[in-house]
Amino acid sequence: MKVSARNVFKGTVKNLRDGAVNAEVVVALPGGAELVAIVTEGSVKSLGLAQGKEVYALVKAPWVMLMTEGSDIRLSARNCLPGKVKSVADGAVNAEVVLTLDGGTEVVAVVTRDAVNELGLAPGVSATAVIKASHVILGVPA
Repeated sequence: MKVSARNVFKGTVKNLRDGAVNAEVVVALPGGAELVAIVTEGSVKSLGLAQGKEVYALVKAPWVMLMTEGSDIRLSARNCLPGKVKSVADGAVNAEVVLTLDGGTEVVAVVTRDAVNELGLAPGVSATAVIKASHVILGVPA
């Protein structure tokens, strides 16, 4: 599978909660992290989603927000994944930040250079990747 999304996570459906229109899917990632996705019930059926099923979770790097010093903040975003900055690659306007989660999974974010400076993002700095559940796209092996 070739896709343009920088974040492609292979995982397993840990939990599936059906709703009238959408379903909440909890995906267990290697290393213990979990990612929550909100998908339509139509997608649940067409992808054959069920507990234990292997899935791919895709998240475009610009959809990943980063925060530091956020342990005392509660957000409505379902996915708040703590880790440490592995690398920062500066561009003319934006920067690519790679965050390594506690279990070893890497998350790539594209943020402004101003955000890098304001948050003090540099290798070794603790940060949290924030991803809305509606920004997680699920796929299954064909």
